[in-house]
Amino acid sequence: MELPAVNLKVILLVHWLLTTWACLVFSGSYAWGNFTILALGVWAVAQRDSIDAIGMFLGGLVATIFLDIIYISIFYSSFAVGDTGRFGAGMAILSLLLKPFSCCLIYHMHRERGGELPLRPDFFGPSQEHSAYQTIDSSDSPADRFASLENKGQVPRGY
Repeated sequence: MELPAVNLKVILLVHWLLTTWACLVFSGSYAWGNFTILALGVWAVAQRDSIDAIGMFLGGLVATIFLDIIYISIFYSSFAVGDTGRFGAGMAILSLLLKPFSCCLIYHMHRERGGELPLRPDFFGPSQEHSAYQTIDSSDSPADRFASLENKGQVPRGY
């Protein structure tokens, strides 16, 4: 199935607008959680080659799906009174319904940038960033720093 080509800026704009309207009713932790994740989205737009930025935005968006479900289910009945309350709650629900589709699109962008599914043992290990930076360690050096000395018959002191 081919996903439509959607710009990351459009996804951010739609979720920002819906979150702003939802904040007419839901504030506090709902606003902090969603606007923080949208800030990660701005970072992903600013650094087009960064796998970490788009990966963190994707992970944060998935987390806000669960947080929004909890927040809306707890506070819906107390805030959805009157026209403004129903409008704000409706925008929060609409944002929640669009987030899984947005996650699919962002995951596709993550794969285009060279990212992979983070289900591996070294997930919290080194970054996946690919840059022109090269370390000063040579790749052909032996794993044991004394291996070359032992081959020459020299053993360092203390052994």
